[in-house]
Amino acid sequence: MNYPVSAISHSGLGSSVYATLREALITGRFQPDTRLRIRELASQLGTSVTPVRDAILQLAKEQALEMRTPKDIRVPRLNAEQYEEIRTLRLQLEGLGAHTAATRITPYQLQQLRQNIDLNHEAIAAEQLNDALRLNSEFHLLVASSAAMPLLAGMIDTLWMRTGPLIAQAYGHFSLRMAIEHHEELYQALRDHNSEAARSAIQRDILDGSQKMVAFLDATG
Repeated sequence: MNYPVSAISHSGLGSSVYATLREALITGRFQPDTRLRIRELASQLGTSVTPVRDAILQLAKEQALEMRTPKDIRVPRLNAEQYEEIRTLRLQLEGLGAHTAATRITPYQLQQLRQNIDLNHEAIAAEQLNDALRLNSEFHLLVASSAAMPLLAGMIDTLWMRTGPLIAQAYGHFSLRMAIEHHEELYQALRDHNSEAARSAIQRDILDGSQKMVAFLDATG
């Protein structure tokens, strides 16, 4: 199998393998139920088996991967109940992150968010679904990091590893333009340092389309 990952540098090898697989999960480059074979991944990444195995064990511990057996490692396929639990956690944690970021965000971080939104508009206009999907996840993680609460950002990051593959699978079924509107609202709230408006905007973004997501899960489950 040819996995959607590229060869990596050999400096900081273990952390690089973990970061590469983590990013592939968050951005939805791995589809739900994809089986990951350690030797094939190691060959494609240009590494030995050991750092790939270590990264997979760490991701399994974080519930971002599912180890059915030592040789059957898969990207989890979430059911509606699991999705709703993660959505509930995201509402609270990302809401707190946005609320806090409104008082802590720096001009440079605001510039990063503005650039992300502009690039996402371009990706949507060009119907570049993969780019729009990547920019969407990056936007949420940028907001989380702007709160300057590393533990909170780590929790949000883990939730995105769990939902990234599902969001990618379902993304084409929803209105991308509607999603980017909430990003505009959130950017405005952060620029105005309005904590309550920022929390509301990101929670609307998460809730928007959630019923369609559950319907998608029911239809494909």
